[in-house]
Amino acid sequence: MSDLKKTYLKFVRKQEITGEKFLNKQKQLTKFYLPFCYKLFKFYKSQNKPLLISLSGGQGSGKSTIAQILRIVFQSYFNLNVICFSIDDFYKTALERKKMSKQIHPLFLTRGVPGTHDCKMLYNTLQKLLKKRFSSLKIPKFDKSNDDRFKVKYWQKISKKPQIIIFEGWCVGAQHQKFEELKKPINVLEKVEDTKLTWRKKVNNELKTDYKKIYNLIDKKIYLKVPNFKYVLKWRLLQEKKLRSKSKKKAMNNKQIKRFVMFYERITKNMSTNYKNNDFILFLDRKHRIKSIKF
Repeated sequence: MSDLKKTYLKFVRKQEITGEKFLNKQKQLTKFYLPFCYKLFKFYKSQNKPLLISLSGGQGSGKSTIAQILRIVFQSYFNLNVICFSIDDFYKTALERKKMSKQIHPLFLTRGVPGTHDCKMLYNTLQKLLKKRFSSLKIPKFDKSNDDRFKVKYWQKISKKPQIIIFEGWCVGAQHQKFEELKKPINVLEKVEDTKLTWRKKVNNELKTDYKKIYNLIDKKIYLKVPNFKYVLKWRLLQEKKLRSKSKKKAMNNKQIKRFVMFYERITKNMSTNYKNNDFILFLDRKHRIKSIKF
């Protein structure tokens, strides 16, 4: 337990350097993270295979941070081999998205929505990780500050069979909508730049087909429930500030982020409405803390 606390506190303090203050650090660990991980550990022990856990929530909700905290608990306390990666790492290259923007719709130039990920690569990677006979592989990494994939030499190498796989991402587990629901634009981006619904229909169809096939592989789904949508923008602005402090490369300004969030708005709101479809819900308060967990 002492090793876990030490590793956990070291990690959250490091996060505080470029982000928000973590309130009630030790209480969050003992009251939420430990009991929560114990539930997942019990389920893992009942299976005869690696456990694939998804972690989703709106932009800036803290998915990457919480995913790393879960990894620390599983490794330090339960002595399990854990790997962690994001659906963001599987974005199509800038060149591939440029082709999509010309062939299907200009909005596909911007990464984020279903259709802008390499689903074939992602599905094959998950299949390999879940295989009984494991062989080493590499997981891609995406450079958001450069809006393109890192070179292969920088990818995450997995050389040991994982026992827990944490797969995080804003749209992981998202479900498609009925066609009637797509007709009314949700924001100015859809109203002005997707007048014929071409972009919306393509994104929705991706969720219905290739993404559904990927999400069917997930054993347990975790969802981070934010107080309301305005916090998605507020916390996404904080996230970009953190990115600017870490990288000398180009980052988005506030106006660009407000537009960027519009790309995500429809699916984010739909996921928030249907949050009960997940196995575990982590309710976040206005200060970014977990206030309760629904098992």
